[in-house]
Amino acid sequence: MYSRQQAFRNAEALIRSSEYPHPRQPEAPPPPSFTIALSREAGSGGKLVAREVGRRLNWPVYDHELLDHLAKELHVDVDQVESVDERRSSWLVECVEAFAAASTVTEVTYFRRLLKLFLALGARGQCIIVGRGAMIALPDDTTLRVRVVASREDRAALIGRERGLDPTEAARYVESTDRERSRFIRQHFRKDLTDPMLYDLVLNASRLSVEECASIVIETLLRLQARNASVKQGLVPSRESGVERQLDQPSTLP
Repeated sequence: MYSRQQAFRNAEALIRSSEYPHPRQPEAPPPPSFTIALSREAGSGGKLVAREVGRRLNWPVYDHELLDHLAKELHVDVDQVESVDERRSSWLVECVEAFAAASTVTEVTYFRRLLKLFLALGARGQCIIVGRGAMIALPDDTTLRVRVVASREDRAALIGRERGLDPTEAARYVESTDRERSRFIRQHFRKDLTDPMLYDLVLNASRLSVEECASIVIETLLRLQARNASVKQGLVPSRESGVERQLDQPSTLP
C-alpha cells in the first residue's frame, strides 16, 4: 500500500515528466489507465473508502497529498494552501492580499496548479483522487467517478468522533464544509456538486460499510476496464449509451 510520502513523491515525478517530455515517443503507446475520482459529503467516510480501495488495488490515494505538493511548488506553508482548498473567497479580498504579500496563495493560483496536477495524475492513471472537482476535470473515458454520501446524523457523528466536537459543533462543521465545497465547484467548474449525472456511482455509506463500498467501486472499475478493452477490439461501439447497449446486444460481462 502506498504511504503518504510515496504518493507525494510519485506526484512530483509525474509533474516533472509532464514538463520535460522524453524526446523519443513510443511507436504504440499503451492504452490509458483508469483513475478513480472520489467525491464525498463531509463526514460520509469517503476518505476511508478511498483508502480501502487504494489498499486493495495498491494504488496511491491523493487527498491531503495534493496540498503537500502544491505548497512545495508554490514555496509556501501547506497552511496557506489549506486556506483556499475547496473554499470560495472574495475576488476583492484576493486582490488586496495579492498586493499585500507576494507569497499569498490566491484561489485562482491554487486552482490553476491543481488542474495541472490533475492532468498529470490522470495521464498516468492507476490512482485515486479525493474531491476538488477531479471527477469533472478528468476525461470520462478513463475515469471512474464516485460520490459517497450519508445521512446528516451519521455524518455529524463521524465528524464529532474524528474532531472531538459536540453534536451541535459537528453538525455546523458538516453544513459549512458541504457549502464551501459546493461553492468551489460552482465557481470554478460551473457545476452542481450534488448532480448525480456527474458520477458513475453514488454510494450511501449509511447503508453500506466501508468494505462494501470499496468492493462495489472495484467491481465497477473492472467492468469499465473490460468495456474499454472491448471498445478497442471493436466489440462495442464507443459512443453507444449504456441503455442502448443493454437493449441491442448481450453484454460481454458476467
